[in-house]
Amino acid sequence: MNTSPIDTLSNTQTKTKTKTKRKLKGRAPAVDTELLARATKASTDEALVLVDAHQQGLTAAEANARLEQWGPNVVRHQRPPAPIVQYLRTLTNPFILILIGLVVIMFFTDVLFADPEEGSDWVGVITISTMVLVSSIMRFWQEFRSGRAAERLAALVRTTTAVTRQIDGVPVTGERSIEEVVPGDIVELAAGDMLPADVRLIRSTDLQVNQAMLTGEAMPVEKRVDPLTTVADPLEAENLGFMGTSVVSGSGTALVLQTGDRTAFGNLAASIQGARVDTAFDKGIRKVTWTLIRFMAVVVPTVFIINGITKDWGSAFLFAVVTAVGLTPEMLPLVVTANLAKGAQMMSRARVIVKRLAAIQDLGGMDVLATDKTGTLTEDRIVLERHLDTNGQSSDRTLGWATVNSHFQTGLRNLLDKAVLNAAGDDLDRSVSRFELVDEMPFDFARRRMSVVVAEGDDTHVIVTKGAIEEILKIAEWEMVGTERRRLTEERRVEIEAIVAEHNALGMRALGVATRDIEVAGPMSREIEYTVEDEVQMTIVGILTFLDPPKASARPALRSLASHGIDVKVITGDNPLVTATVCREVGIDATHIVLGEETEALSLTELGELAERTHVFAKTNPTQKARIIEAMREHGRTVGYLGDGINDAPALRTADVGISVDTAVDIAKESADIILLEKDLTVLEDGVMEGRRTFVNTMKYIKMTASSNFGNVFSVLVASAMLPFLPMIPIVVLIQNLSYDLSMLTLPWDKVDNEQIRSPRRWESKTLTQFMLRIGPLSSIFDITTFALMWFVFAANSPEHAAYFQSGWFIESIISQTLIVHLLRTRKIPFVQSRASAPLLIATSMVCIFGLILPFTGFGAAVGLVTVPWTYFPWLIATLATYCLVVEFAKRRYVRRFGTWI
Repeated sequence: MNTSPIDTLSNTQTKTKTKTKRKLKGRAPAVDTELLARATKASTDEALVLVDAHQQGLTAAEANARLEQWGPNVVRHQRPPAPIVQYLRTLTNPFILILIGLVVIMFFTDVLFADPEEGSDWVGVITISTMVLVSSIMRFWQEFRSGRAAERLAALVRTTTAVTRQIDGVPVTGERSIEEVVPGDIVELAAGDMLPADVRLIRSTDLQVNQAMLTGEAMPVEKRVDPLTTVADPLEAENLGFMGTSVVSGSGTALVLQTGDRTAFGNLAASIQGARVDTAFDKGIRKVTWTLIRFMAVVVPTVFIINGITKDWGSAFLFAVVTAVGLTPEMLPLVVTANLAKGAQMMSRARVIVKRLAAIQDLGGMDVLATDKTGTLTEDRIVLERHLDTNGQSSDRTLGWATVNSHFQTGLRNLLDKAVLNAAGDDLDRSVSRFELVDEMPFDFARRRMSVVVAEGDDTHVIVTKGAIEEILKIAEWEMVGTERRRLTEERRVEIEAIVAEHNALGMRALGVATRDIEVAGPMSREIEYTVEDEVQMTIVGILTFLDPPKASARPALRSLASHGIDVKVITGDNPLVTATVCREVGIDATHIVLGEETEALSLTELGELAERTHVFAKTNPTQKARIIEAMREHGRTVGYLGDGINDAPALRTADVGISVDTAVDIAKESADIILLEKDLTVLEDGVMEGRRTFVNTMKYIKMTASSNFGNVFSVLVASAMLPFLPMIPIVVLIQNLSYDLSMLTLPWDKVDNEQIRSPRRWESKTLTQFMLRIGPLSSIFDITTFALMWFVFAANSPEHAAYFQSGWFIESIISQTLIVHLLRTRKIPFVQSRASAPLLIATSMVCIFGLILPFTGFGAAVGLVTVPWTYFPWLIATLATYCLVVEFAKRRYVRRFGTWI
């Protein structure tokens, strides 16, 4: 079934069809499709009756009453929430929620119900609370600042339109704010005007309207006032105009049918407001969170029970809480935020505004880029592609006469005229210098051509006509072949039509050029008036073909994106012939093009499978675009969408990462996560690489910290079962974790190996589990050897020597945990094939030094640590060296088996 885009816009308000439809507060009323359909079939007088209007315009009283009834003519925009609401949303991060839960528990155990003799211990509560505050404030500030920058881009100037109203019974036309326009108003349209509402044309003079932002059609649409007998799609009705579209040329008078949220523009804007769907980043971080929560759910109760049975239940509960803290990567929200903030800063230097920080991660994980055609793959301007003679060969004569026609016409030049003059370039003066304008016959939609009459000397006038090829053939009796003028036969007409059809099949628009020489005498010949009746016995000179050409940068950019594992798909509202031509020229497979209406009957699963083997979708309406995106996401792809029109807004909202440009319509910019200050795929590539670097450095922290913490907790389980005392002091566990995590804040500035960003990256809890289970226990092996060292060699084997034991394990644990970062951050040989950045080297070195000297300081003694003998350090060096060798060996086996590392 072929569904009208206007019907589809209406349906998004009344039924839930896919996951892209969301509940809205204060829904906008649906587009009145019945009113639009009736208006297209009605005469001018009947159309006026439909909205109770008058040809002379509304009176002030009528206009005020309708303004009260229908409200201002404004489209509802989704505004950022209040700053406090934005901040509270940052606290909903899963890891932050875990930390907040731990803060609450530690407040009760360490402060509220603390042992009166020992006093309240605020260290743990303050430490974790500080982590939460710093992380949430950083994320809030970055997104708040980016949101304000995007708002400034979307700021609208006050727009007016020419409205005819009755004043004392006399129609008066004056400029009024678009917000004051009401149904029934009569508005005047001229070149450059934006249509203020959905309207029915009641007068049209050479009116051409650009509807690209609604339909994706690159070429302007001709508008006329005649009633239509059938209306398959209101957007294609020649006598209707729609809010937000713009007049390219000509003028007209229109009757306002619908305003504000009831327009096609407003209805679509309302349909994309509300909560976003979960992106790949959201799903990935949720999976990682639940993986760690499952480990905590098993390990923490086990630690509690073992220590409760072997020691006392009070200290066992406290140690279980600390174990939970130890297993949680406390700094993850802060490290992720720091990574994203750095990525946003780097992207801003490349003239890219990041509205939603997490979108950087999704950009790095993107394996499908869906894009509109116009302005992304093409120049978003019409050019004269070819100028041919009647045999289809390139002809400068055709270009010369077309230049004369476009140059001498006195009306507003349309895009085609500008393309002709641009093609003439330096030859313009030579082509027109010998002529003088005598008269012209302006373009009209009945004959679909326009002519100029120029004088060549005092005895010859030349009528130069340019227009639709079928109309040129109607008035042509001759053709120019080389330098010879021949009679135009029916056989030759068919051959010329075949040449035009061939170029139409390539998506080009074709016009014909014809001339007629008229002999005149005397200087008074300049006063002769010509009419359309003089457009007879013409000689067809040749054919002009026009196209919105591909960008020179498109093909290499697409090739580069493909080399980085990103599949580019074109989803456009333009016609399939034009789309196929552009796609072929930029290297996109267009052998199989799917039309939007063909996707309607498919389920999301079927559509996802179709999208896997299809690269081009044409003639798609806004909801079809969004549904194609949703189907690809359901098929397991991470999808980015690049678009700038109101027709792109639902797709931008549905994609994992929505990308728009600063020249886009406001609704598109509101729906996007990333705004480019230059609409070019090469800019995107830099953003993708930055997103992947951000992802890799974030995953370094998660994998290294989770596996390290898991190894420590595993060691705690063993020690808890074997030792008659707690293996480590709870406050020391917090100090160790905090020291390590602070060094990890330098990870956003770490170098990333090239092979780590060659392909799209996504959050996978499975790889995290594999990493934890295979790498984490390695540290436990050497923790256990350290236990044995302290127990048997240094005789720290009784509760009286617990501090001695705990100090020895603390030094080994913090140094091994920090040193191993350099082995785990790369699959290469550390320090030789891959070296960490200077900030990370300095930070990890400082933590190792801190771990070495802490037991020898007064602060160390205050938290329960004691000094260890110098004979301990040769053992420590041997342990660390062996640990590094074992990890390097395990790393190579892991890479061979799973083909990946970080």
